[in-house]
Amino acid sequence: MEIRSESFDDNSFIPKRFTCDGEDVSPPLFWSQGPEGTRSYLILCEDPDAPRGTFHHWGVYDIPTDQTSLMEGLPPRTEDDGLKQAENDFNTIGYQGPCPPKQDGPHRYYFRVWALKIANLEFESTPTIPELKRMARPHLCAEAEIVGLYNRE
Repeated sequence: MEIRSESFDDNSFIPKRFTCDGEDVSPPLFWSQGPEGTRSYLILCEDPDAPRGTFHHWGVYDIPTDQTSLMEGLPPRTEDDGLKQAENDFNTIGYQGPCPPKQDGPHRYYFRVWALKIANLEFESTPTIPELKRMARPHLCAEAEIVGLYNRE
């Protein structure tokens, strides 16, 4: 499985447009089909270099298997499309992009796609990204990642 973006290459800098210093919209993402048995996809964006440990920027789940991309600027509420979004560490739903502390050096942002062996993840209310990962991990059958970098002067 592979994941890519038209906006940045693996291990290259993320354009300001997709960060807190720009428009803070989600980048477009494209991935290859998961292995046989894949019933849905999940997208994550996380910063393992945050001062207090991994910071969760984005979690999208219940993505149907006939969908292998997310458009740029995905709105926070997408349940009409079948897919849902988790609460990030900014305590909001949807994407909030890279925003490392100024002069902290470049941070790495891992954009991951997980292929899951389950079509829908059931939650009583909107999950946090760590809750989403805990519920999804037992159903994981494949994953891929692309890493973007961002630095604030």
